[in-house]
Amino acid sequence: MRLWRVLLVAATAMFALAGPPAVAQQAMINADAWSAYKAKFLDPSGRIIDNGNDNISHSEGQGYGMLLAYLSASPADFEQIWYFTRTELLLRDDGLAVWKWDPNVKPHVTDTNNATDGDMLIAYALALAGTAWNRNDYILAASRMAKALLAKTVARSAGQMLLLPGSEGFTAADRKDGPVINPSYWIYEAIPVMAALAPSDAWKELSDDGVALLKTMQFGPRKLPAEWVSLSGPPRPAEGFDAEFAYNALRIPLYLARGGITDKVLLTRLRKGMLQDGIPATIDLTTGRPKTVLSDPGYRIVNDVVACVVDGTKLPVSALQFAPALYYPSTLQLLGLAYIGEKHPECL
Repeated sequence: MRLWRVLLVAATAMFALAGPPAVAQQAMINADAWSAYKAKFLDPSGRIIDNGNDNISHSEGQGYGMLLAYLSASPADFEQIWYFTRTELLLRDDGLAVWKWDPNVKPHVTDTNNATDGDMLIAYALALAGTAWNRNDYILAASRMAKALLAKTVARSAGQMLLLPGSEGFTAADRKDGPVINPSYWIYEAIPVMAALAPSDAWKELSDDGVALLKTMQFGPRKLPAEWVSLSGPPRPAEGFDAEFAYNALRIPLYLARGGITDKVLLTRLRKGMLQDGIPATIDLTTGRPKTVLSDPGYRIVNDVVACVVDGTKLPVSALQFAPALYYPSTLQLLGLAYIGEKHPECL
């Protein structure tokens, strides 16, 4: 895969700390769009506010914020978000971040488990920024997190390399239907960078097995993956969770595209399954019925990106207009626009 090789070479170079890059970084996110995002979701303390979830902050949001700040070529904003992340979330003794910070309670951290996707986003953003801005401290912090991820959350089970959603609570020893995974936690573009930071063949296996699992997860009449999946036997929706293709799962096609995985059959199945009258929706996997139709441009851009990758379809004008309302879809929209601008400008 070409993108895999490019990212691996770049990541290896970054870890060698060879000095400042020869070419100045080009911003992948429009300055006005980033300013609007910051005004809506970035607290002066450096925390990214999830205004659709009681204004909490979490490691995922901090990682997304750092990645978007990097893509916006905004070192000061990146450092602001990183400061909150390292002082308020990096409290565990294993190098991973606690997943949730709640402004409405004290102490603000009430659950010290990690969220593996948040940790990977943070480490990935640190590695990219460290390379672009010649910040060795960022690269070293990224390396520590990548090594912790490898040790605590990357595990082999029944011949497959899995990404556990957290270091606690998801293995066969923790649950009778374990191991349990969340397929939306595989951040494919970040995995080769993790492999350079914490060298192991397990990372490449993890990426390949993640895609292979997605191809087998065809639940219900719409043939979609569940948000939480038991792998104690053949893949099935995990116990104790709604059997649904929900908000987290919506980002899977975007993660695939951004990671250079452009399997048209897989992307087309996901796109077709999640649409209701042309609009993305959360789906009850048992009945195939939509639960919530999601008209925000940030949700719709996921399928716009897939249409571009699969068919060369141009993005609609609505996808290019950024007016942030809710943290999550606004984040997806900026990630989608950054990807299309860099890899598929013909779709703009």
